[in-house]
Amino acid sequence: MIDLEGLVQMDVVDQQILSVLMTNARTPVSEIARQVNLSPAPVARRIDRLERDGVIKGYVAVVDPVLSGHLEAFTEIRLNGDTDTSELSDIVREVPEIRQFFTIAGDPDAVVRIVVSDVDHLQRVVNALRRTGKITGTKTLIVMKSWDRSSIGVAD
Repeated sequence: MIDLEGLVQMDVVDQQILSVLMTNARTPVSEIARQVNLSPAPVARRIDRLERDGVIKGYVAVVDPVLSGHLEAFTEIRLNGDTDTSELSDIVREVPEIRQFFTIAGDPDAVVRIVVSDVDHLQRVVNALRRTGKITGTKTLIVMKSWDRSSIGVAD
């Protein structure tokens, strides 16, 4: 159910279900039900509704780039004055090495998360972005080590 502001209405149980799934999306419905004190059928219905309403966009395997032999980087992007961020969305969709794209307030205009095989591959990706004519500057930060709450089973 969507409210007047376009946000999906969720109660405390929905939030608890999301917390469990964000920690481990492979948690069985029966285990989620135990954790939120409901039976499995209503939990499954709630998950289906959250998927249908677009709150849950999908399920992915989170692969450690270092352990899988890859390099991860974040590149800040500054757009030229007449480029709209929607145009940048179209550009980054064409680059398979870009795994995530964030438009942000302030400077820079956007940040992309890139996963590549090595530094030379990273340079080719950044050069390709620069050649579009829509980008006036980049700054790339290579990830040395990463951590997130899901890696230790702690949910927000």
